[in-house]
Amino acid sequence: MTLILASASPRRRELLAGLGVSFEVVTADVVEHEDPTTDPREMVARNAALKADWVAARHPDAWVLGADTTVFIDGHALNKPTDGTEARAMLRRLSGRTHTVFTGLALRNAAAGVAVDTGEATEVTFKLLDEAAIEAYLARVHTLDKAGGYAIQEAGELIIEGYRGSLSNVIGLPVDTLKQLLTDHGLMG
Repeated sequence: MTLILASASPRRRELLAGLGVSFEVVTADVVEHEDPTTDPREMVARNAALKADWVAARHPDAWVLGADTTVFIDGHALNKPTDGTEARAMLRRLSGRTHTVFTGLALRNAAAGVAVDTGEATEVTFKLLDEAAIEAYLARVHTLDKAGGYAIQEAGELIIEGYRGSLSNVIGLPVDTLKQLLTDHGLMG
């Protein structure tokens, strides 16, 4: 059975490869919904489904996995920053506070009529950051392709006080939830 990851994310590729399943990557040509005022669970679920559905329509016999992740605080989603100024603003907003990281997962097999959607939430607490700490972090980590303007797995010790829940979810793919999803559909033993 062919499994396709409908994501260009190198972090998702690494996490999925770590499960020992073989897969291909086909990037969905879609415009993601990124309205920061949308309920984050709905936004990531919609985007994950959008990616999976686009790829599944072109590969109807394959199993297709779509995923989307965002950071949520103060009633707003913090998606990928557009520039360094926005990344700094995001880190300031997260400084000394706890936020939630939501990931939506969508598994599709068009030929079998399978459409499963699920998700995961993890709470992350930031250290109190001064401007020097923010600049030190940004000097070490490229943040423009990361929701919330940070990567817990890259120099996270500079900014993260702790987390509650799935670490892999914060990186972009909740591995335990995904393992169960793939096992339930015969894609993992």
